[in-house]
Amino acid sequence: MANKILIVEDESKIARFLELELKYEGYEVDIACNGREGLDKGLKSDIDLIILDLMLPVLSGIEVCRRIRQTSNVPIIMLTAKDDVSDKVMGLDMGADDYITKPFAIEELLARMRVALKRKVINKMTDDSVLIFKNLTLNKRQRQVKVNDDEVILTKKEFELLVYLLENRNIVLSRENILEKVWGFEYYGDTNIIDVYIRYLRGKIDQKYSMDMIHTVRGVGYLIKDDE
Repeated sequence: MANKILIVEDESKIARFLELELKYEGYEVDIACNGREGLDKGLKSDIDLIILDLMLPVLSGIEVCRRIRQTSNVPIIMLTAKDDVSDKVMGLDMGADDYITKPFAIEELLARMRVALKRKVINKMTDDSVLIFKNLTLNKRQRQVKVNDDEVILTKKEFELLVYLLENRNIVLSRENILEKVWGFEYYGDTNIIDVYIRYLRGKIDQKYSMDMIHTVRGVGYLIKDDE
């Protein structure tokens, strides 16, 4: 059965182009031309992935993403005309799985879609587990992080980054590797976003609870290291 893709895009030429390309690739496609319509259609259970424009009439793409994430984990790839880290971080914080900047090659979008859909299948098949580091406990099933008895509130990408670091403790992870595994796309020059999220995690955990958890390996990347 073909995956159903929802395109939320107010520029009719772009929406039509994407519709034709995706149908050619074998996807079933639905289109919404504003944020309100996109939200209504995006909340339907038969949608497998959403391509969501950032700048939309009625409701912004950021707001649509935020509201969908309150009830659904459907993969969301955001389209933005702005090559700005703050816009990308905001979209990812609201729960987007990936982003792509206009103009883009359709082959790149298709590749990112395949990664997001594959991750969706893997997540359904993988058993949830509890990860522990010192006084920190991460419950993947409940998407909850606690230090001692205090719950640490993390965004979707902060949580996924912490999971990846904990699952690969004592291994130095490059920025490029983190981008590919956590964000689901290969390196395209945006590794500075990793530094932003590491800083967020350190502020919420390392600094707040005086934990020496995330270590920097200069010129390489990051790791969580057990005490020797």
